[in-house]
Parts: sequence; C-alpha cells; structure tokens
Amino acid sequence: MSTRRIEDIRLRVLHLFNADPDYFDLVFVGNATAGIKMVMEGFRELEQGFWYGYHKVSHTSLIGVREAAKAGQHCFISDTEVDDWLDGQDTPRIIREEGTTGLFAYPAQSNMNGRRLPSSWAQRLRSSRHGGQVFSLLDAASLVSTSPLDLSSSCSAPDFTVLSFYKMFGFPDLGALIVRKEAGGLLQRRNYFGGGTVEMVTCGKENWSIRKQGSLHEQLEDGTLPIHSIIALDSAMDVYHNLFGTLQDVANHTSFLAERLYRRLSALRHYNDIEVCETYKDPSCYSTSHAQGPIVALNFKNSQGDFVSNAEVEKLANIRNIHLRSGGLCNPGGIASSLGLEAWEMKRNFSAGHRCGNENDIIGGKPTGMLRVSLGAMSNLRDVETFINFAKDFFVDREPRQIYTEALNMSSNDLYVESLHIYPLKSCGGWRIPCEDDWDIREEGLAWDREWCLVHKGTRKALSQKGYPEMALLRPRIDLKAGLLRVRHQELSRASLPHEITVPLSEDPTVYERYNSDTCQPASQVCGEDILLRIYASKAIAEFLSAVVGTPCTLARFPVTTPGLSSRHSKAHLAPLGAHGVSRSILLSNESPILTISRSSLNRLNEHIKLTDGKAAHASVFRANIVLAEDPATSPGFEQPYAEDRWQSLRIGNGVVLDVLGGCRRCQMVCVDQNTSEKNEEPFVTLAKTRRKQGKVFFGIHTALASSPKGRASMRVGDRAIPTARERQPSEPG
Repeated sequence: MSTRRIEDIRLRVLHLFNADPDYFDLVFVGNATAGIKMVMEGFRELEQGFWYGYHKVSHTSLIGVREAAKAGQHCFISDTEVDDWLDGQDTPRIIREEGTTGLFAYPAQSNMNGRRLPSSWAQRLRSSRHGGQVFSLLDAASLVSTSPLDLSSSCSAPDFTVLSFYKMFGFPDLGALIVRKEAGGLLQRRNYFGGGTVEMVTCGKENWSIRKQGSLHEQLEDGTLPIHSIIALDSAMDVYHNLFGTLQDVANHTSFLAERLYRRLSALRHYNDIEVCETYKDPSCYSTSHAQGPIVALNFKNSQGDFVSNAEVEKLANIRNIHLRSGGLCNPGGIASSLGLEAWEMKRNFSAGHRCGNENDIIGGKPTGMLRVSLGAMSNLRDVETFINFAKDFFVDREPRQIYTEALNMSSNDLYVESLHIYPLKSCGGWRIPCEDDWDIREEGLAWDREWCLVHKGTRKALSQKGYPEMALLRPRIDLKAGLLRVRHQELSRASLPHEITVPLSEDPTVYERYNSDTCQPASQVCGEDILLRIYASKAIAEFLSAVVGTPCTLARFPVTTPGLSSRHSKAHLAPLGAHGVSRSILLSNESPILTISRSSLNRLNEHIKLTDGKAAHASVFRANIVLAEDPATSPGFEQPYAEDRWQSLRIGNGVVLDVLGGCRRCQMVCVDQNTSEKNEEPFVTLAKTRRKQGKVFFGIHTALASSPKGRASMRVGDRAIPTARERQPSEPG
C-alpha cells in the first residue's frame, strides 16, 4: 500500500514540472544539496575522473563538487563566457581534454539576488560540440520556490535537476533529483549500495553482490524511504494549490510585489540626496518574471555614503518581526562580484575574524555580505509597506545625524556610585550588591561576576537570553558567609524541583565532571570562542536548570584561579591595552571586565522613548556592573547625559582608577524585561535612532581596573566618582 502511494506521489511531482515519466525519473533525497551530492558520487566513480564547470553565481553546494573533479574544473565568470563556450569559440581558460566526461552546473535562479539564468543552456550544450561528453546539472531550488519549472521537452531539459520541497511548500523536509533517463547510467556507476538498492549480497570468504535492475530510483534510493514525509508532500501540494493556485499564479503575484519593493527602495534618499539602498542586480528587469525572481539584495548606506552593518539591520528587523537573510548568502561568487571583493580581501577578512553571521561585517570600508529580502506565496502588499517603513524609520537620515551626547563639565562631587551589580551566571538575572559591603574588583572585573554559565548538554555552547529569555528569571546570589553560590527561579512553582540549587564558591574538584588521561576534555563555546570550562557533574543541577530554561543544559564554571584552562581577553576594538600591551583579561563577559552606565543617560533615553509612547527602560536591561548617578543635590535640568562618551578614566572611592575602554555596543537583548522575561521593542528601537554611530548602537561604557592603592581594589555604593575627560577628536560632534 505504501509503495503504491509513494509511486503515485512520485508521478504527481513529475507532472507538476511537466516531466514525462517515459523520459524522466525522480529520486527522493533529503534536499537539493543531497541531490547534488548524489550526482557527484556517480561522476566521481568514472575511471578517468570528470571535468567540472560551474557558473560564478552558483550556490556553495554546487561549487563544492569541484573538489571531486580530478580531470579539472572551471568557474565561468559570466553568461557571456558560457555562451562563447557553448558556441565553440576558443576559450583558453577552459581546459578539458577531449573524450573526458564533464558536468556543467548552474542555478536556474541566483539564490543571492534572484537573477534568472538562461533556460536554453542545457539544450545548447546538448547540441554543441561538447554534447554527449558534458552533461548538465540545474539547481532549481531557488526558482521553484515561487515559479514553475517546465521540463516538457526532454530534448531541452537539463540532464539532472535538483530542488527542495520545503522551499516551495514550507514542509516537508524533502528534496528531489529529477534525472533524464538517457543520462541516468552515469549515476549507476557508484560503488556504494545500501538496503533497498541491492538484490543479494554475500559476505565472508567471497564478496559478491547483485544490484537492483529496476527503475533508476530503485537503484539510487538507499535505505527506507521517508514514507511519512513523502505522504506529507502530497498533502502539501493540495494545500498549496487550494491557497495559492498554480505556480504561475504565485510567480505573477510575487513578481508584482518584488517590482514594487525594488522601485520603492530605489527611490529612498537621505536629506542630501544620497541613495539609502545599494541594490545588487544584474541587467534584469523586475517587471518580468522571465529574467528576475522575487528577491531584492541590498545594503543600506548612511547619509555619508558609508555602509550600515548588516548585523545591526538584522537586530532591528528581528525586533520588528521582519525575517530577512544577511551575510554571504551561501553564494561566494555572487557576493564577491557584487561587492567588488578580491580573493585576497576575502582571505584578509577571514584572518581578521570575519565569519558569516558575526558582527565583524564591514572591513576596509566594504561590507562582507548583504541583505536578502525574499517574497513568497504568502507575501502581500502590507509586507512590502512594512519593510519600506522599517527602512524609513531607521535608515533614512532626514537631517544630519548626530549621536546624542553632551559636553563634559563636572565638578568632583557630581557623581557617585548609585548601585553595584554582578551577574554570577552569565546572561541570567543580576544580584545587587548590598550597600554596606565593600566589593572587591579584580583584573577580570567585579568579584564573582560572570564566572559561571549555562551550557547546552549537546553542543556545549553557552546559553544566552537572546535565545532563552527565561534565563532572566534565574536569580543567583553570592552567600559569602556560607561560601555558596545560590540560584533560584523567580517564579518557580513545580513541587518536583528544589527551591534553589547551590554550589561552593571554593574550588572543589570533586563537583566537576572528570576526565581520565586517555580522554581529552571537550571544549565549550562562549561568544564564538572555544574554551575549556569546568562542567558540574550533579544531575540535580542539570535537571533543575533544564526544567526552568526549557532546554537540556547544565552549569559550568570558568574560575579565575584554575591553571591550565583557556584564557579570554577583551575585544580587539576596545582600547587602551593593559599594562603589558595586551587586551584585558575577562571571564565570561562578552567584551570587557566591567560595564558602567549613567543614570542621567538612562533618564534621557527614557525621555526619547516617551515621545513615541514606548515602554520606559529599567536600568536592569543594560546589565551594568556600575550605575553612576549625579548627586541628588544637583539642580534639576543640569544632568549631563552621555557625558561618559568622552571619559578617559574614572577615579572611584579611595583611589580605585578605572580605564574607559570604549562604548558598549548593544543588541536586542536589552529588550528582554529582566523581571518578566518578556520581549519588547524598546529600548533598542529608540537607541537605534538616537545612539547609532558607524552602524553600531551604543549605550554605556566598557571599563577595566587600571590601578588601586596598596594592591587591593574595592568599591561600595555611595563612593564618589571623578571622571577624567579625554581630548575631543576633530570629527566628534559638539
């Protein structure tokens, strides 16, 4: 019964693409990449290897095939070069020995910017002098997500076509490899066989096997097919048709939306008539779906013509519930060409720490990636207007943009320490240091600050409120009298869980996981860095934390005193360096030893928030160690918000000096209410409008211990703070 159902669905998919089952077969695979890999495995078994050619704008999965091409490979840098090759013109850059089997791969639609490549190449290849020796592989995954694919003519169709159904229907996680039967023999050369693709096997004294001799898909679909996913595909096609009609209907709809989005974005200008968006499109027209798919690739620019960080755009988009893609888009050739990046620049960027998805995305004045806005069957005009308004709200300068800051003119008695906080568990709730306590300050920060963290039991990555806002409700407390770290949950109501968990502050090696001499301790990852942490062995601790956070996790420690563990340092963009010319030591904080904010700056920020009827920000959302305030005796109206932007150092209490390392770059984590764990738009939305500089959003300052009297440094609530101003740079606003 299930076999008949699968074959019916296989036939239905072929009919969806007008593929005659007499000339085509369909192999179910995990996704388009799995289909590409299956083709590569077949060609790889050729005795003389194979030659491989691919278009520059190919997806990474297509490019990866070149590593298996023993007979050579070539990247076609343009459509013109492909046309010349197909026309038989001399192309000295393309070296393929006569008689060598080859594979030419290209996308039907660029997944980067939606440009559609010529659909005639497969037929032209077959009728060219390369015909019969070089076969065609079409990546149709991006195209069929919103447009029909016509394989009605087997003479003009590609030999191999790959696609992913989840990109079309959203579900199931399944793909297909559609094969022209005339080319299917090349895939039968692979050596591997699995359950379902072999008739009989002997083992032991004689290794012998007989492969299946039926249809092509029977010879290639190893193991048990994902029956439930294939049946779900049948339902997905029904629902899709009922909701949206045909693929051509979807193509017409999305083409209209894309043209409107492109036109509106292209019209945006700053006050000085500089374009807001730099869009990346080849000579194609958004008014026709034949040349251009419903994708707009772009970067934002400010009124000075400088690029805006994609990481910052994505943070704001997330808050506004806008889903877009940013970075390299798995299209290295298209990205390099569109952004003017040479190979040496990309290598330099990698050496400078750039990785796809991190915040180091503008190097040497050039972006390392771009934004991709994709429209689909469910998109509508409201979505287009939402994105246009988003661009206007945050990236159109209607007047010269100035980061809100004010002059420094303070007497020595104007500032004092309003409150001190530590966050023993990284990214969990804070603990307010009692007013009567003198609290030690170390090179790595305030004592016991960010020395512990929660790590995922599978990946060993440190968790954060960005992904698990519930962590805000975990309340750690330092009990110096008992020598314990106590952790409870603010709203815990489960009778099966303890009220709190405790671990000793002292270094007790018996509480950690142990590794023998033959087993290396696996690394954990904190802020993208691989480090060695002490993982607590207690099952009770892991069960408590996993239950309250909602993911399998446990407690880990990065203690100051343990030799042999990894070291971490403040980020490279922060200055000045420490006494020995190196970055400051840190424990598990993101960037620096101590984070300091100003109550006056918070008051000013909330004034701006109230202008738009937003929710006022509490100091706790900034997770600062030190909150400085102006003396209550200071007359109202004489606050100096953002004066900390120009501080060079701070002298606090009886001689403790803190260096100011730079401004604190903010992300959407400041939108998590630390009392309820609920997410809001503010204060990040207002910060992005009032405190964005060079594409980054700033609030507060990074500080570190510079010196202290007689070797011991401490401070307490109420201590006076005296800032020292640094010299103003000529480019800074007044």
